[in-house]
Amino acid sequence: MAALALAVGLIAAPVWAEPSAKVAIHVDEDGVRTMNMALNNAANIKKYYADKGEEVAIEIVTYGPGLNMLRADTSPVKDRIAQMALQYDNLTFSACLNTVEAIKQKTQQDVALLDEASTVPSGAVRLMELQQQGYSYLRP
Repeated sequence: MAALALAVGLIAAPVWAEPSAKVAIHVDEDGVRTMNMALNNAANIKKYYADKGEEVAIEIVTYGPGLNMLRADTSPVKDRIAQMALQYDNLTFSACLNTVEAIKQKTQQDVALLDEASTVPSGAVRLMELQQQGYSYLRP
């Protein structure tokens, strides 16, 4: 009976799959073409690994002019980001706090980010950290 309880417990326990691959996608340009290319890359990478039955972790890191991708007031791809964030697990969007603070100082206004975005102290340092953690680097 104990063996059955153990077996049921193992079946019911959540399974956390370690990603087969990890990629950091770097966006530092303001162009909608670059932003869409980054999102296309993310979608294609997700599909490739999903078709293999594997998980992949993707982090899109923005800084400088690329921060516009994650700004609530300027993002030309905000609807697509919202859709993809709901559709894909292990997809994160990081906004450089250095860039946010520079814009605040220059404009004397707050910088509202998309709900899907989180800040990192430095976009450049975040890319370095991700590569140290085994992430591949991709710049569309």
